[in-house]
Amino acid sequence: MSAISSICSLNGQPLAVEYGPRVMDGFAKFPADYVGMWQQNDVFLGCHGQWITPESLSERLPSWDEASGLAITADAIIDNRTELFDLLHIHASDRAAMTDSRLLLLAYEKWGNESPAHLVGDFAFMIWDARKRTLFGARDFSGNRTLYYTTTGEFAAFSTTIAPLLSLPGVERGLNELWLSEFLAIPISTESVDVFSTVYKSIRQLPPAHSFLLRDGRLTFARYCTITPKKKLILRSNEEYVEAFRDVFRNAVSSKVRTFKKAGSKLSGGLDSGSVASFAARELQNHNKLLYTFSYVPLEGFTDWTPKSRIANERNNIKATVDYVGNIQDSYFDFPDYNPLSAIDDWLDILESPYKFYENSFWTKGIYEKASEAGMGVLLSGSRGNWTISWGPVQDYHVELLRKFKLITLYQEFNSFCENIGVSRKKMSRVITRKAFPRLSGRSDSQQRGDSPEWIHPEFAERTHVYERLREHGYDFWGDPSQNVYDVRRKQFEKPYYWTVTGKVGCMQSLRHSLWDRDPTNDLRVIRFCLSLPENQYVQNGYGRSLIRRATSGYLPDSVRLNQQVRGIQGADGLYRMLPAWNELVQEFRDTIDDPCIAGYLDVTGLNQAWQAIKASPRPEIVFDNEFRILMRSVILRRFLQRCG
Repeated sequence: MSAISSICSLNGQPLAVEYGPRVMDGFAKFPADYVGMWQQNDVFLGCHGQWITPESLSERLPSWDEASGLAITADAIIDNRTELFDLLHIHASDRAAMTDSRLLLLAYEKWGNESPAHLVGDFAFMIWDARKRTLFGARDFSGNRTLYYTTTGEFAAFSTTIAPLLSLPGVERGLNELWLSEFLAIPISTESVDVFSTVYKSIRQLPPAHSFLLRDGRLTFARYCTITPKKKLILRSNEEYVEAFRDVFRNAVSSKVRTFKKAGSKLSGGLDSGSVASFAARELQNHNKLLYTFSYVPLEGFTDWTPKSRIANERNNIKATVDYVGNIQDSYFDFPDYNPLSAIDDWLDILESPYKFYENSFWTKGIYEKASEAGMGVLLSGSRGNWTISWGPVQDYHVELLRKFKLITLYQEFNSFCENIGVSRKKMSRVITRKAFPRLSGRSDSQQRGDSPEWIHPEFAERTHVYERLREHGYDFWGDPSQNVYDVRRKQFEKPYYWTVTGKVGCMQSLRHSLWDRDPTNDLRVIRFCLSLPENQYVQNGYGRSLIRRATSGYLPDSVRLNQQVRGIQGADGLYRMLPAWNELVQEFRDTIDDPCIAGYLDVTGLNQAWQAIKASPRPEIVFDNEFRILMRSVILRRFLQRCG
């Protein structure tokens, strides 16, 4: 609920008194309910506080507990409060008003450096232990709150954002070419496989699921959480699985609507955000509160160019969910003044680094702004749902059945699926065969890989050995035929680098707008439950995503709950929005290609080919094409480099 900072001397000498206030000045652009600072000789803690939960209204950080010799600053909402109260033997009369920071201190007193493993929620915190002369801190398992750090010969400094650290003496602003090479070589939104690195050479970050310990001038790190299910959950019936899921999910949603302000939710026409909204609306109704939903719709006049299996405007499905669920105040925004180009500078301001997700940048920015204006304290989402609550890839499940020669089950599921979606069995059997035996089907590795754009300059890639480093970290985007969607899902929870971008976006937007981005589909309890389930709970009777479809019976309308034929695609009108300024956009592409500051990083030959391909053809459907993608990303990178001077 805050931006936090700490500075600790590495040589035992007192800190300069101006260092702490200088770091805190870097948070001044964010709204705050209070600003707190605490310094004791060679250690400083700071907090730019925002109140979100009812308990936080009485919270003033940093806080110092003289009896224990502990001081804390925290950016945290802890979700498993009831469990912790029991484990820590907190008296019933003290529970309701206890702040999350106090709960963190008590957890540290009981479990010490192992305390983060007992926490569920979104958090970054730091605790100064005066008796041990140590600074201890941690970041939540998926990195929903950020924590950057830097070290000099004089001190170690930590901050929620990068800019305050760059303001300190002895901290250089030079770019980190290894990070930049990974950013350019990875075609998806993932930034870097080195989870400690940032775009600046002198600035590092505490990775998701990690803690740090600063003692005797030495900084060490430990990973405290690895999400691997110990065993599969075996229940007696489908109904028992559904009820068990509902209990876990209901608990997660309930903990994430905790705010003294209004509760909001991003809402599309699909299963993930719809499930979150339906459970949240019921929970809030128990407290006589409404759920406010915020939905993006394309511009008026936009013609949907997407294929039959996709839809750009999900308003009808959204409205069906709202009407069915009840206790929802819905709102729809087309953000006529926003587009992917107009949003660039604002995103660079808030993220402090280049980014790749231009497609959804304009409406994501707009949703946060509208939610803040409407007085939301939390803004729910279902961003992680594809890997958790709505997991269930039908074709890949069929492939697994075929490879394991479970032919009777395959026959039943295959026929039911074809009937459900109205596709011929002959056509679908060819798809399954190709997926099951890609080499026998004659498909080359290049066909397996698809057309991932080559964006990075070949010499820059070779000089930085970027592809070797990606392989060392287990990153694979070359389409190894032996890899399947189950491997991809496993890596989503094993490799912290998949989590960093989403967490950073939510954290920075929440600071800017004084609201908290919360995702029940990313709750640690929900993830562990979903990973423990047998695969047949996710694909049943010809339905993928079977568990969530069954669990939302009575929660969502069947038109949304059972839909397997059409899926929404957001941001489809991104290029359409830029058509009035198409010539200016094409010129910025040209200026970017000709700019010598990027020539050593980007494959200019490839950019020229992309520019030639799109300059005279402003068709709305090219917004997701590789050529347009690398040009837009190049503009974003160039503007960032210009800022760095």
